[in-house]
Amino acid sequence: MNHSFLYKIGAFHIVVMALIMFSNQSFAVEPVDVSPKYEARYHALLAELRCLVCQNQTIAESNSELANDLRVEVNKMLNRGSTDSEIINFMADRYGDFVLYKPLVKPKTYLLWFGPFVFLAAILLLVLLFVRKQTSGAKVELSDDEKQKLDSILKDTKE
Repeated sequence: MNHSFLYKIGAFHIVVMALIMFSNQSFAVEPVDVSPKYEARYHALLAELRCLVCQNQTIAESNSELANDLRVEVNKMLNRGSTDSEIINFMADRYGDFVLYKPLVKPKTYLLWFGPFVFLAAILLLVLLFVRKQTSGAKVELSDDEKQKLDSILKDTKE
């Protein structure tokens, strides 16, 4: 097979991969114009809401289109006079509790809030029972023959 052909195919793949990797950069999200009187509340709310696309970023940090839509929605609700709790409740009702970085404590989220502590308590209980079982075992008495064999082994190792 011709080496220049392989070189061209390899170069083509590199160009395609570079275009794919850097294509996200060209679609930067425009910032939302926020009224100065709501700016502090706006940024506090954005820090409390998780981007559902990125999942590990707030909607303030994310460049996804959904995060931009959520930022616009928060701004609209602030301008309409909605309270912070109304905005948070609206987002949680619409997108589920996952949108909240600090989910509310309610029956649906008990496992999320208390599950790690229950799991830790169960592990500690199992470890405690295991240790108790190991230490409370019956002590084994050696017979006279076994004692003599043990003494001879210990004497041989000392010499």
